[in-house]
Amino acid sequence: MAHPKRTRAPLHNPQKTHLLSSLSTKITNSTMKTPESVLKKQATQKKLADAAEADAAAAEKKAAEDLKKFAANAEKYESEYAAAEQAAIDNRRKAKKEGGFYVPAEPKLALVIRIRGTMGVSPKAKKVMQLFRLRQLHNATFVKLNEATVRMLRLIEPYVTYGYPTRETVQKLIWKRGFGRINKHRIPIGDNRVIGDALADIGIECTADLIHEIITVGPNFKKANNFLWPFKLSNPKGGFSSKTKLLHFMEGGESGARGEEINKLVKKMM
Repeated sequence: MAHPKRTRAPLHNPQKTHLLSSLSTKITNSTMKTPESVLKKQATQKKLADAAEADAAAAEKKAAEDLKKFAANAEKYESEYAAAEQAAIDNRRKAKKEGGFYVPAEPKLALVIRIRGTMGVSPKAKKVMQLFRLRQLHNATFVKLNEATVRMLRLIEPYVTYGYPTRETVQKLIWKRGFGRINKHRIPIGDNRVIGDALADIGIECTADLIHEIITVGPNFKKANNFLWPFKLSNPKGGFSSKTKLLHFMEGGESGARGEEINKLVKKMM
């Protein structure tokens, strides 16, 4: 005959049960202390957040002040350009009235564009183009005109074309194709901070300052020009003819000096 399975009754310890209930009541009724490590972390995070908020407010204030300063500089330069143009007009009128001729000052700035590749380039001409930073086809750079640079330009005339850029051409090149050289990297000039970070030590903090230094060929022209990465222009609309590319501009070709006609070419290559 099978015997029924006996179940063992759970042991009951009244003393242990009372101790656990009293302990849980104390924990519930009392406030738990926050660990010291958590308090330190919260304090550090609050300190960092306050510092970031203060830095953001200071940066916003500085940006507003810089905006006013840059606008004032641009207005000052515009007045200077207008005064120079009006002075040139007055001098021409005065010379015409007196029966003479007005001879303007010699240009101090040239824009040089490379229009031929590396085939058949002599070592001396190649070295000159490296000095002018014209390492690739359709590269363009600004050059300060003096006796030495004029001789160098004549040496590389078969491979480049150059002329005298107007203020409008300089502005468009920097606005549309301008890149800065920062730590040997090509950085687009999309913000005045790019210019300020590199040239603030010489008083050039915005695009208007940079354009003014280039146009007037100021005392810091070399550093400002070296900051600008060589402009990478496109092939002109319609392209260069293989027959006329080898001829001088005065012979109906493309190479060599072309005076103010360089502005029309730049417009086609933008």
